[in-house]
Amino acid sequence: MESTGIATTQISLIREHTEIIKPPRALWVSFPLGRPLGNSQDQEFQRDVLIHALSLLEYPTGPVLVDYPYDAVESKDQQNQMACPVNFAAPKSILTGQDDLFLKFRNEYSLMQTWHSLACEKKNRSTIGVSGLTPDEIVDLFFNFISGMIEGTSIEGKQLAGILRLASEDLKVCYFGGRIAQPDQLTNSTILTDWFWGETHAALIINELRKSCLQYAENDMVLAGNVLLIPRNQLYRFNE
Repeated sequence: MESTGIATTQISLIREHTEIIKPPRALWVSFPLGRPLGNSQDQEFQRDVLIHALSLLEYPTGPVLVDYPYDAVESKDQQNQMACPVNFAAPKSILTGQDDLFLKFRNEYSLMQTWHSLACEKKNRSTIGVSGLTPDEIVDLFFNFISGMIEGTSIEGKQLAGILRLASEDLKVCYFGGRIAQPDQLTNSTILTDWFWGETHAALIINELRKSCLQYAENDMVLAGNVLLIPRNQLYRFNE
């Protein structure tokens, strides 16, 4: 668009990313992820943010990175709200089939990767990677296995049960880290565990992995289905 003479501007939530990307014009705001205009329902404040972002169009060339001069002051009612505007609750009644479940899971996982990346930047480290698979490879592995497209119990010389377990661990690390990165969250181990197994599509996908493993006769696959993928104290959530 810039090359055709159309000026562009944007709002930046992560300043470090914007400094690297160097877009033509960007307004950095100090608000939490998920709130690019500040607090919800504060129309005057949001309008001021938009005006500042649009005013950057007055710069004929860039890159231009300007800091918004005000913070969004939260009310007491807003302090315990999630900044992420997405509800991950997954009532089973709305899942109409395997494809629908995978679509919801893929979208959810993509969002949690964004939050987890923010957590990694703050800590300058990540514990994801025990499976050796990328997020896209994990999604493909789960889809192919649940859909019955994988033959045998090994992949490239590695035991399938082990790969599924490690990929599930990477998935949980991403979700737990992403949840912790969200502002104003209560994140003790019990709350995190109940949230993951009770409210995410990722948990439903792991349950599908578990059920598929139990269709095998091999001991390692049965062990994965009975013990390794879902903690015993969480199995009650998936009783048919």
